[in-house]
Amino acid sequence: MTHKRFDVAVIGSVGIDTNVYLPGADIDFDVEANFTENLDYVGQAGGYASRGYAQLGKRTTFIGYVGDDCHGRFIREEFARDGIDTTALFIDPMGTARSVNFMYQDGRRKNFYDGKGHMQLEPDLEVCRAVLAQSAMAHFNLPNWGRYLLPIASELGLTVACDLQDVISVDDAYRQDFIEHADILFCSAVNYPDPTPLIEAFLAVNPDQVIVVGMGAEGCALGTGDGVRFCPVVDMDAPVIDTNGAGDGLAVGLLTSYVLDGYSLVDSVWRGQIIARYTCTLKASSSNLITMEALDRFFGNLVRE
Repeated sequence: MTHKRFDVAVIGSVGIDTNVYLPGADIDFDVEANFTENLDYVGQAGGYASRGYAQLGKRTTFIGYVGDDCHGRFIREEFARDGIDTTALFIDPMGTARSVNFMYQDGRRKNFYDGKGHMQLEPDLEVCRAVLAQSAMAHFNLPNWGRYLLPIASELGLTVACDLQDVISVDDAYRQDFIEHADILFCSAVNYPDPTPLIEAFLAVNPDQVIVVGMGAEGCALGTGDGVRFCPVVDMDAPVIDTNGAGDGLAVGLLTSYVLDGYSLVDSVWRGQIIARYTCTLKASSSNLITMEALDRFFGNLVRE
């Protein structure tokens, strides 16, 4: 990988998340005012993924959009602090994407996402091609404009990973381009208590794909041509307080370990699980994700089944 300028190009959405931490079990709709703790930070899949790679010491470039506004300028400053290349960080005239997450006391969330102009935006393909040509791996999230870059990444011979997030159906038209181009496919099992049928459906389309399904507190499932393997969640002393970014951490850990650092696929799943669980200990922050030193330490002490 040393002949490339970047280890990974993250293609996705970044924005400012506002986490609303509820003091009780749920929102009290019988009163006008609920007194909560409200925290803002750099979030969304592209934010967590690019900052996660950078924190692990990987040479990272980000392709995406922010607004010409205070939120966009703050994100640029944070990326600069992390050493993330922003050659292809474009301007969305509708502003910087936002999310509001109602946070429950067990770390669960209810998300309200405002992707601004992502359905209409068309990236500068020449600039994006130049950035992708300098990258060893492309990690795609799901902004609509991202599909224009999929064939370019494949044509250039990059390892292409796509995170489908909360899949409802394998036939979902919005996700088909991402499914078809992915060498490694990630998704959430939130709509599938048993993800086996989902994995089998993906493998029926492309038997060579690696499928990784995050199962929250149940761990994750790994699907390949050899079958489906389940990996339990990693235990840590620190409690789960915020599940935002956990799925991104799973992807970052697996891809860094498997594609960039040469670990076996199974060991890479465990390393991804460590990052996912660690991320859940951080409250409204993508600024202090796990370091490579800490990841290696957790992995060295891990009791694996």
